[in-house]
Amino acid sequence: MTVRLREMRWWDIDPVLELEKDLFPEDAWSRGMFWSELAHARGAEATRHYLVAEDEPAEPAEPAETGGTRRIVGYAGLASAGDQADVQTIAVARDLQGTGLGGRLLEELLRAATAFECHEVLLECRVDNVRAQKLYERYGFEPIGFRRGYYQPGNVDALVMRLITNQATEEATEEKNHG
Repeated sequence: MTVRLREMRWWDIDPVLELEKDLFPEDAWSRGMFWSELAHARGAEATRHYLVAEDEPAEPAEPAETGGTRRIVGYAGLASAGDQADVQTIAVARDLQGTGLGGRLLEELLRAATAFECHEVLLECRVDNVRAQKLYERYGFEPIGFRRGYYQPGNVDALVMRLITNQATEEATEEKNHG
């Protein structure tokens, strides 16, 4: 099986919701939340970037929209505001966790942050999700604080993590050298 990444579209919301409810049963996003995010992901004024990971079986298949055999095995989203971006969500199907797919999704979000000209990327991660924390640390994210009771209704704390992008570091160095 090969997994390809592509832009999330409205017809992906139902399979994404199934995966969301499986992975995050206590604090799953609603259909309306995904619709709202996708509404901000298109056009010249886009402030969001959402993508899905879709499996591609070895045998050629029909496109997913026409009832083919492909399935959504992951998804991710980023929101930008000014020079700051926020990783809104990253999810990988249980049977593909630990395969590097989470890293591929995160890399695409970081590329989008660069395209949005963001100098800083923030995210919240459940304090009990050590696997995700290790992924983010491998990409240079550092813990900067906590949000108490952030994940509801389970009242689970969130670890806030931040990445200062290379672009911000390069500009600061340039200012220092020319200042």
